[in-house]
Amino acid sequence: QVQLVESGGGVVQTGDSLRLSCAASEHFLSSYAMGWFRQAPGKERDFVAAIGWIGSNTYYADSVKGRFIISRDNAKNTVYLQMNSLKPDDTAVYYCAASRSEWPQLSGAGYYAYWGQGTQVTVSS
Repeated sequence: QVQLVESGGGVVQTGDSLRLSCAASEHFLSSYAMGWFRQAPGKERDFVAAIGWIGSNTYYADSVKGRFIISRDNAKNTVYLQMNSLKPDDTAVYYCAASRSEWPQLSGAGYYAYWGQGTQVTVSS
């Protein structure tokens, strides 16, 4: 069974940076588009960023555009989310997920077949 494992979360201060990683258990990531979502307490799971299976196309939520960068290394079976200029509003559990869909469906959580367990990101003011 395919597993996605996120890492890199933590507690940081406003303005700091973090890089999240999402590693797959098998060499399958190259066949999937990948996305990052986040969920804050009491809120829905929101789209953050997505990247096509080749990696040339990237998509971002307006709230993170210009601050976050999604990338992938298919040889390492890993997807990354570089988060810069972090704000308290970025505090959430961050999830990576794999999808066979294309944009704009990649902005919808329902179009993803595989999910990681999540990693907590806390940004203090």
